[in-house]
Amino acid sequence: MDGSPQEKASSVKAGAGRRPQRRAMLRRAVRWAQAALLAGVVLTLGWVCLYAVMDPPGTPLMLIRRMQGVPTQGWTPVPLDRIAPALQRAVIGAEDSRFCSHHGVDWEAVDAAMDEDEEGHKLRGASTISQQTAKNAFLWPGRTWLRKGVEFGFTELIELIWGKRRILEMYLNIVEWGDGLYGAEAASRAYFGVPASALSPAQAAALAAVLPSPRKWNARHPGPYVARRIGILEQRATIVARDGLDGCLRR
Repeated sequence: MDGSPQEKASSVKAGAGRRPQRRAMLRRAVRWAQAALLAGVVLTLGWVCLYAVMDPPGTPLMLIRRMQGVPTQGWTPVPLDRIAPALQRAVIGAEDSRFCSHHGVDWEAVDAAMDEDEEGHKLRGASTISQQTAKNAFLWPGRTWLRKGVEFGFTELIELIWGKRRILEMYLNIVEWGDGLYGAEAASRAYFGVPASALSPAQAAALAAVLPSPRKWNARHPGPYVARRIGILEQRATIVARDGLDGCLRR
């Protein structure tokens, strides 16, 4: 039996009564999602704006290393004017020669890396200093598409809000230079016993040379490969100065 007409009518009325409830629940869920998205945008903008004028209390990588039992050694952020121009130029020459001309992402480097990958070569990195700064300041290490997507958003924001001087200043103050060793000031004193402002061109090139693998390579006691790289980076730093590739840093 399919039920009496009265039972069918009651069932239809019950279903009709539930539909407005479902629509109301859906509207509430949409409003909550919109509010959460707006809050996320506001908090992100506030975070980026705050770091435009103050140094971070730490970075996600520092926290991860501490959880792994690696304490932070004498981390001391300093203004860009207290970091030797030789180091600024060596890092630009080593990591991102088009730092002053791109707007966060170096699409030429991305295209070149993709071409090399298609040709079967080992995929090389194409991250700019801006992207590395966004990752180090705000995000976690990793190579997932999610993290890269969030990194891209932060990169665009810091390019817009901070400008090149602050980006390089932040990068040089938070980048990892050894186990528990972050920033140019701590690295300069640990490796060479001098402040970051007093680095020689050779010392600056040595610091820049170990950035790709700072926990494996040592700036004070370089092996043959790193020693050759130091010589190359001294030459590149000279080219950066000669061609004004660091012009966006000069006031």
